[in-house]
Amino acid sequence: MIRRETAGSYRELTNDQTEERSYSSDLAIENDAEEEYVNNEVLQDNNVGSTILSSIFGKACLKNTFSVILIFIYLLLMSVAVFLAYQTISDYREKLKHPVMSVSFQEVQKYDAPGIALYLGEAELLSCMHHFHDRVQFVVSPGHPGEIDCITEHVTYVDPYRNQTLKSALVIRGPQDVRKKELVFLQFHLNETEEDFSAIDYLLFSSFEEFLESPDKAQFMQDSERSYSVWTFSGGFRTWVKMSLVKTMEKDRSESVEFRQESTLVRYNDRRHGSDQSDQWFFVVFEWKDPFIQEVRDIITANQWNTIAILCGVFLALFKAAEFAKLSVKWMIKIKQRQQKRKTQELDQMS
Repeated sequence: MIRRETAGSYRELTNDQTEERSYSSDLAIENDAEEEYVNNEVLQDNNVGSTILSSIFGKACLKNTFSVILIFIYLLLMSVAVFLAYQTISDYREKLKHPVMSVSFQEVQKYDAPGIALYLGEAELLSCMHHFHDRVQFVVSPGHPGEIDCITEHVTYVDPYRNQTLKSALVIRGPQDVRKKELVFLQFHLNETEEDFSAIDYLLFSSFEEFLESPDKAQFMQDSERSYSVWTFSGGFRTWVKMSLVKTMEKDRSESVEFRQESTLVRYNDRRHGSDQSDQWFFVVFEWKDPFIQEVRDIITANQWNTIAILCGVFLALFKAAEFAKLSVKWMIKIKQRQQKRKTQELDQMS
């Protein structure tokens, strides 16, 4: 009886030891599993954190790069706007200094009859006739007085360029009807002269009617001689003068008038004997060239309102560029603040 109980107890002890060993091994396995789980969790957390940090860093780099590019574009636009403003102001000042000459033509049916002032000296007016359609008749009796079918006026005045020197002028009404090609044919005679060249000076001014209506004709002729050029035609020739009128608008809005002439000389066939040729004969024809009056005026191509509009647009672009740059800088500062806040929060969570 005693041996059986001992054997039974021995078996129970061995069973208990075996169970303890299996239990301890199970505990060890569970501990190892828990440690592996914890390690895996830590590794996963570390991997997730590194992934989040890398993605945040990539987004921040992208946003910073985009912001820098925007600021560079704004600075480029501002520099272009400043250059355009400077160029616009420079062009406006240059155009003000150098206006463009504008030429236009005004067609007329009739001109105002010009005045022809002749400084005859010792010469004598033999005939004066108005003809039409370029039909100049033959000189029937050259060197002898003929018909004077022109309105004439004698004026004596003081030479505007030589004080105390009197000048005598014979003023004749010039042609008027340009459509009918009206012309004035004049013939003069000059006895022997002591000068080497025989010539008669003449002056054209714009309106014969203004001369007749002027209360002081001497002063009118002085002013005309200051304003217009004095021309000359020679003896022994027929001088054909074709006139054209040019009106110029001055800077002070006043209008000045000048004549442009095209002269043609034709030699007169003098059939007199040698002793009679000491007396000089003059023949001159005055006619309008065409029915167009040339009008010349200075035009400033720079429009001040266009320039002001361009400058307003440039300054508006500058203002917008500065505003955009300011907003982008604020945006960058906010992004950096958010990034720092996120980093601190993540570090707190990890710790």
